[in-house]
Amino acid sequence: MAYWLMKSEPGNYSIDDLLRDKSTDWTGVRNHQAKNFMAKDMKPKDFAIFYHSNAEPSAAVGVMEILGIAKPDRTQFDAKSQYFEPKATRDKPVWFCVDVGRARKFKSPVSIAAMRETSQLRGLEMLKRGSRLSITPLSAKEFETLCQLGGL
Repeated sequence: MAYWLMKSEPGNYSIDDLLRDKSTDWTGVRNHQAKNFMAKDMKPKDFAIFYHSNAEPSAAVGVMEILGIAKPDRTQFDAKSQYFEPKATRDKPVWFCVDVGRARKFKSPVSIAAMRETSQLRGLEMLKRGSRLSITPLSAKEFETLCQLGGL
């Protein structure tokens, strides 16, 4: 089992949207390293921290489970989508996504400021200067610490 931190802007898709929908494809990732995490490393039954980025405040807001293996991201084929990829074909997709679901919302969001103040989280990739990845791996201890801070 592996652990992840996955970012989404709440105006695009929030944890409340996932709670309403029960599950969703984690589409729109357009960074090759983040895509590779989904395509090569994520497995069903892995867990992820749902993180609201570009929010006031930006914060970890809950937990979700990876429900399926990577599959082609459907948005790359939609010419009307902001995530359209003209180089992608059905036979040779460029971008991939995973299904996520079984979300649980934290009792208290864990702000980025709180993360920076927590010694067990000092190694978080997202706290490193210049890190902009929308998906990063977490250690089991980092995952547990975020869940405890969030009240789960």
